[in-house]
Amino acid sequence: MSELAPRLRRFGAVNWLGFWTLYLREVRRFLKVSTQTVAAPVVTTLLFLAIFMLALGGQQRHVGDVSYAEFLTPGLVMMAMAQNAFANTSSSLMIAKVQGNIVDVLMPPLSPGELTWGFALGGVTRGVLVGFVVAAAMAFFVPLRVYAPSFVLFHALAASLLLSLLGLLGGIWADKFDHIAAVTNFIVTPLSFLSGTFYSISRLPEPWHGVALWNPFFYMIDGFRYGFIGRADGPVWTGVAVMLAVNAALLALCHVLIARGYKLKA
Repeated sequence: MSELAPRLRRFGAVNWLGFWTLYLREVRRFLKVSTQTVAAPVVTTLLFLAIFMLALGGQQRHVGDVSYAEFLTPGLVMMAMAQNAFANTSSSLMIAKVQGNIVDVLMPPLSPGELTWGFALGGVTRGVLVGFVVAAAMAFFVPLRVYAPSFVLFHALAASLLLSLLGLLGGIWADKFDHIAAVTNFIVTPLSFLSGTFYSISRLPEPWHGVALWNPFFYMIDGFRYGFIGRADGPVWTGVAVMLAVNAALLALCHVLIARGYKLKA
């Protein structure tokens, strides 16, 4: 009879197979609808570019020693990355909760850390992929020069991770899609639009200039833009520290909530 007993599978410190499977599921999930998840943001971002350059007379404007188009483009790319990274994790978890198949994610031998990173890296992949495609499309209309590649890469990854973790938190907290829409409309979109995406915060009067410096979204856009044009409105290394600190805090919070099964286990 002992020969018929199931053998227990043993994992090391990390269940790499389970983690990789969850990550691939998240990536394949958005790639199956790439028209909606990858192509649509390109169209939306190009429309923003057209509005600001044509309808609002941006062709004649300059910010410092660069044209407004060169200043605007990195902000638009970052906004597309942020929104899509958030959408990936929040929709994935929310759909699983609404459809009742969240148990399929919770039952496998995956630790809270593996679940957190599996979902989060899926969102990072979508954010970075969308950013690359959007930047490639905008390069046909705006000359893109990379001043500091390391800053471009770091802020692309750190910002996508930040919004991916925010989406994960939103998906954990939300009970219905209206809650996710509320997070998007009242937190993500305002912080994105008011972080210097379309303008330089150096033109803001006090106290609004000081308020902008407390917005973590400002640092991810400012650092990303610095990587392209070599100009920043804030201290770039402070921005790096802020991104690392915020991501560490969000990772810890997601880990704790998943470990406790907050709003995940019936």
